[in-house]
Amino acid sequence: MAVLVDTNVLVRAVQRNHPLMRTARNALRSLVQNGEELCVAAQNIAEFWNVCTRPADVNGLGSSIASTDRLTSRIETFFTVLPDSWEAFRQWRRLIVTHEVRGAMVHDARLAAIMQLHGIKQILTFNTADFKRFTDIDPVQPGTLIR
Repeated sequence: MAVLVDTNVLVRAVQRNHPLMRTARNALRSLVQNGEELCVAAQNIAEFWNVCTRPADVNGLGSSIASTDRLTSRIETFFTVLPDSWEAFRQWRRLIVTHEVRGAMVHDARLAAIMQLHGIKQILTFNTADFKRFTDIDPVQPGTLIR
């Protein structure tokens, strides 16, 4: 089965001094050991780049372009990058209207639309509440996967 990995898990997995780093890495390892296909959307990669290259004083990691490029290349190698499409855009538009999505939550709706089009039912995320409105998606908290 395929699982979409949310940006917050990707970021925590590379943030060495963050208290959730081990939780993120162990959850990813557990999914791989269980034979799950780990997926990301192009949006996840763009968000990851944003957080990594944003200065630390504005809630970023303050990483260099070269370092972020190396990390992003690893993501692109290790994870299945789901293709974006016009159909994903149309599905996103339906979701944001149907669920009256506002503000920053439109990004999560975009991921939900991509998941729906690719038949992915689970998302690994530290922000499970952000996906509760989408009843066909099962948000999974990384800490619940650790043995």
